Amino acid sequence: MDLYAAIDIHEDRAVRLRRGRFDQQTVYASDPLDAARAWVDAGARRLHVVDLDGARDGRTAALGHLQRIATRLGVPVQYGGGLRTLESLSAALEAGAARVVLGTAAHRDPELLDAALERHRDRLAVAVDVRGGRLATHAWTETTELDGPEAVERLRGRGVQAVIYTDAERDGTLEGPDLEHVSAVAGAARGGRLVYSGGVGRLEDLERLSALGARALDGVIVGKALYEGRFTVAEAQHALDAGV
Repeated sequence: MDLYAAIDIHEDRAVRLRRGRFDQQTVYASDPLDAARAWVDAGARRLHVVDLDGARDGRTAALGHLQRIATRLGVPVQYGGGLRTLESLSAALEAGAARVVLGTAAHRDPELLDAALERHRDRLAVAVDVRGGRLATHAWTETTELDGPEAVERLRGRGVQAVIYTDAERDGTLEGPDLEHVSAVAGAARGGRLVYSGGVGRLEDLERLSALGARALDGVIVGKALYEGRFTVAEAQHALDAGV
């Protein structure tokens, strides 16, 4: 199972939000490249980069940072935030993303999702962000009637191979994941790949995620716990490998 070290970009800085709220943020680096380099120097093999302004405003705002990170550090970058057109997906891939993440648009525009799958299937993931048990869109500011497993099942039925699942209520809290819920979502993703994000605060959280034995679960995104020094990148990857 892979560790994805998180880089969230807001107003050209690397930050972490609490439960996705812009009024509850902590700035960790004035340049996102510095934050990314720190994780790679510490042994991170994969990065998860999110354009928070793009996710909120529906436009790409951090492609320059993506390009610098991808070209200078030489590790695969998973990138999302504000990617709501085929052109923006292509631009992110051209800027160096190894995988692009389609969020709000995937749930609101079926034709776009179909076109994106046809063009970029092997390098495309879809974000399923859940707040209060329901699918959340538009940078987690709006919710729908679908719950997490239902949303994942629908996407798998459409041919989506990779899903990035975030528990927004736990994101940035360090309170740990809801393992029962993660297991249910992983079951809905059967036959595909699921990357989990939200609330990881201890090595035990990673060990328990790995120990679930969910075949679809193949990655975990960690941000605040790394920034706060709860554990190192090497310790986190070892914990994820422990249950394999």
